[in-house]
Amino acid sequence: MITKSLARRFGFAVLTATGGAGILNALITLAAQALGADAAVVPGLTPPAYLSLTLIGVILGAAGWTVARRFAEDPARVLSWLVPLVMVISLIPDVLIALSLDLVGGITLGLMHFAVLSVALPTFRRFLPLSETR
Repeated sequence: MITKSLARRFGFAVLTATGGAGILNALITLAAQALGADAAVVPGLTPPAYLSLTLIGVILGAAGWTVARRFAEDPARVLSWLVPLVMVISLIPDVLIALSLDLVGGITLGLMHFAVLSVALPTFRRFLPLSETR
């Protein structure tokens, strides 16, 4: 059951992680474009694209985290393999972009995934702790 408290913490976690990751992603794309990444070739390097995709990724990550906390017998164990698996899968398009369109742009997209993860994980641990399950 979703309580008001959980919904509030979920929303706060999503907003906090999206804001922090959005700032990191902006800095990463600025550096990448200074190094020659082409936002015309890799549309994910434009603010509307990376900010909306960051929000979508954080919402999906928080939803997965919440499902694991609620239904997994051992949420920490499930997340210990699920998070890396999702990260590896999410990097596949970035590798393809790096190999076929723009090396710097593809690497940049991959770095942005790690930036989102580096903000989202501690945020979820803080606002959606695993110890409160069951």
